[in-house]
Amino acid sequence: MQNLKIALVQVDLAWEDKEANLTKFERLINQDIPSGIDLIVLPEMFTTAFSMKPEALAESMDGQSVNWLKEQATKKNAVIVGSLIIEENGQYFNRLFWMRPDQTFETYDKRHLFTMAGEHNHYTAGNKKLIVDFKGWKFCPQICFDLRFPAWNRNNEDFDCFLLVANWPEIRIMHWTPLNIARAIENQCYVVAVNRIGDDASGKAHNGMSLAINPMGEMLTSSENKEEVLILDLNYEELRKVREKMPFLQDRDSYKIV
Repeated sequence: MQNLKIALVQVDLAWEDKEANLTKFERLINQDIPSGIDLIVLPEMFTTAFSMKPEALAESMDGQSVNWLKEQATKKNAVIVGSLIIEENGQYFNRLFWMRPDQTFETYDKRHLFTMAGEHNHYTAGNKKLIVDFKGWKFCPQICFDLRFPAWNRNNEDFDCFLLVANWPEIRIMHWTPLNIARAIENQCYVVAVNRIGDDASGKAHNGMSLAINPMGEMLTSSENKEEVLILDLNYEELRKVREKMPFLQDRDSYKIV
C-alpha cells in the first residue's frame, strides 16, 4: 500500500466573504502546495466561516464554490476536502465535499449540528456516514462538532484515517487535542484535523492547532495560531504494524445508529 502525502491548509477566514476566501485559498494552493500532494484539506465552511445565514450565502450543487473545487482539484491533480453551505430542495446543509481530480465527488452532511450556536435552526442534519476509498486507504471525513460523538465516529468500517474539517473556537480549544487523540487511539487510525484562525463577526477567536495524529495517539504535526500549510506523510506500514501488534478492533462492539 502506498503512503499518502497530505496538505492541511489553515487560514484566517474572511467573514461571509466568499470571493476573498476563494482568492486566498487559490493563492495558497498554487504557491505553497508542491506537486505530488495526494490530498488537500480545507476548514469547515471555508468560503464563509461558520455563518448562520444560509438564506443569504447558500450555493447550489452547481454553484461557484463547487465548480472552484473541481477546477482546483484538476489543476493540482489532488483530492480537495472542505465544507460549504449548500441549498438543496429548499433545505440548507453544512456539506463536506471530497472532490477528486476527475471532478467526481462524494459528500457528507454534518450530522451533529451545533445547537449552542443555533445551527440546528438553520441547517438540516445529515444521517449518513461517509467512507471513501482512496488509493487503497479508507477515509472517514466528518465536520467539527461531530468530533465529540464517538459512537458516530466509531470505526466499524475499518477505515484508516479519520478526517475532520472545523471552525473550532479558542474558548474550547483545550478539548480539541484530547478529543482528536482519543479518536486515533480508540479507532486505531490516523487522525487529520484542520481548524481555522481569526475572529468571527461576534468576536469569537479561533487559534488553529490543526494537527495530524498516528494510530498510537502520537502527534505527527501540529500548527500554531498562524496561517500556514502543513505537509505530512501518512505511512500505511506503520498503521498495519499497530493493528497487527494490538488487534483491539476485533473486540469492538457492533451496533447501528438510527
